[in-house]
Amino acid sequence: MSRKLEDVESADGAWAAEVRRLAVERDAVILAHNYQPAQIQDVADHVGDSLALARLAAASSARTIVLAGVYFMAETAKILNAERTVLIPDKNAGCSLADSITADQLRAWKAEHPGAVVVAYVNTSAEVKAESDMCCTSANAVDIVGRIPPEKEVLFLPDQFLGAHVRRETGRTNMHVWMGECHVHAGISPDELRRKAAEQPDAPLFIHPECGCATPALWLAGTGDLPRARMLSTSGMLAQARTVSSGTVLVATEVGMLHQLRQANPSVRWEPVDDRAVCQYMKMTTPEKLLRCLRDGVDEVVVEPAVAARARRAVEAMIE
Repeated sequence: MSRKLEDVESADGAWAAEVRRLAVERDAVILAHNYQPAQIQDVADHVGDSLALARLAAASSARTIVLAGVYFMAETAKILNAERTVLIPDKNAGCSLADSITADQLRAWKAEHPGAVVVAYVNTSAEVKAESDMCCTSANAVDIVGRIPPEKEVLFLPDQFLGAHVRRETGRTNMHVWMGECHVHAGISPDELRRKAAEQPDAPLFIHPECGCATPALWLAGTGDLPRARMLSTSGMLAQARTVSSGTVLVATEVGMLHQLRQANPSVRWEPVDDRAVCQYMKMTTPEKLLRCLRDGVDEVVVEPAVAARARRAVEAMIE
């Protein structure tokens, strides 16, 4: 038998109150990614993209940082806060994109291109960050690569779709892109995008550059067949959301982002291009696991000090 709505709301309220009480008791700040379940986003101190969470982790004075996201994000927080305790509600929350390249693979790639500048998307392991010159997010990848001297070769990793976007925007011909992908974003297909766009001919399109539909969408936009397409990071989507007056907006990214967009502008109808774009790793953070994390101090994130020291330079370059 399903619970009554008032019983659910009462239980949710009691859970949130206990989470907040434990956070105060532990001197913890709760940082949640935009793709987290809505209930987790609502109880967090801050919600944002990878760059925002990295900045917040670096600026925090809390004794404990709880990163409600996936493991590479918690590693990034630990890299920036070696002396603080960093917890993640589920240490098994991985990332298909981060898993698409290892430190050994990167070292071999660097050996093929001596002297190249290595730009690693923040969706990478601490070991890969340690082998990189600088990190980036989808929000600042174009700017970071654009600041590298034009005569320098660039190795961009690991996302092939974001890399293609950066190459187009910067016009670099000496930029090599690793052929990795996020399985969720890669699964948002051009055919699905075209179908949704045809169904909603007046709706703007917010498209994350990691998406498999990103390259065809940009090509269509260039030909005038899809002038509504806007290539945006999740933080860019949130900024643009506040400028939309009414109607429907189609969104191509992980569906957890819709919660933030709907809160930012409830007068707009926010629709996913693909409602199956759900990251099972992001959804591994449950209310029960967050409560356990704060109550029992698990799961703690540890990064080997020598790796953290080398990775910190690349992460700080991204933040700066």
